[in-house]
Amino acid sequence: MKPTGNSLFPIFVKLTKRKCVVVGAGKIAAAKAAGLLRSHAEVEVIGPRATAWIQAQARTGKLIWHKRSFRGEDAAGAFLVVAATNSSTTNHAVYRACKREGALCNVVDDPEHCDFYYPAVVRRGPLQIAIATGGRSPALARRLRIELERQFGPEYGAWVEHVGEMRKRILREHVAKEERRKRMDRISSRESLEEFVHEQTAKKRGHRGRNRRSRPSARS
Repeated sequence: MKPTGNSLFPIFVKLTKRKCVVVGAGKIAAAKAAGLLRSHAEVEVIGPRATAWIQAQARTGKLIWHKRSFRGEDAAGAFLVVAATNSSTTNHAVYRACKREGALCNVVDDPEHCDFYYPAVVRRGPLQIAIATGGRSPALARRLRIELERQFGPEYGAWVEHVGEMRKRILREHVAKEERRKRMDRISSRESLEEFVHEQTAKKRGHRGRNRRSRPSARS
């Protein structure tokens, strides 16, 4: 049976120290490699020619660049592989190698040869909201991402960090399960967010006020 969007399993995966391979070394491949590096994966890029960014990352040891064409054994031991070349023949060879080696594969702009899709993501510090259409319409996913970025502004990043610290405090307290749940709901409420933003704004205003008062007078 052909997989459908409804059969996809949504998951956030830890890639730290996992081997991840990007086949191709152009602009698209560079973007894929950058995302993998942000997740602390061990990234290998394969391609005869590479963008200046990939070369720079290789020089500093942030990734490994194999200055050559793809070989089937490159997929061995990889957790996931991204095929981002301009050759469908190469991309399909990558997909077949991944099947043999048991690595997850994503062939860019080729949903039929993907074990996973890249979602459109809203990032606000530790908060991540992923939008996927099962490969049906990346344009729609991008539009929804833009709408969600307006809805969930930059303030969410610091607030989620704050909520995390508050949660740790609550967990350290010996309170009944029901009371703990109520406190968790309270610190993650809209009212909690508004109160946090108000407090942060007041702190910034107070800081700016102190800076203005501490400036020396221009008069002699």
